[in-house]
Amino acid sequence: MSFDAINNIAQAELDAKAAVAAAEQKAKQLIAEAEDAGRASVEAAVAKADGELEELRRRAGEKSEADAQRLRDELATKKAVLLAKAEAKLEKAAALVVERIVND
Repeated sequence: MSFDAINNIAQAELDAKAAVAAAEQKAKQLIAEAEDAGRASVEAAVAKADGELEELRRRAGEKSEADAQRLRDELATKKAVLLAKAEAKLEKAAALVVERIVND
């Protein structure tokens, strides 16, 4: 084998090693970029979910406060109606007691 052929083979081996090293480096870089992009995507999704959760909590709080106020209003109305009925019955009962005392 000639010296040129040996040099060509040696150079081809060096070129192949360099190409493999470059490919490995590029693969590592692509993996790192993909991991960074994945992390950023997850962080963005978490931030979006946190924002949506906060909005849902706010809406739920507002709704529960509105529901509570509506119930307070309903109960106040029912209380007023029952109180008026009770006062009317009290007046009738007092009149009945007075009538029985006077008639006895």
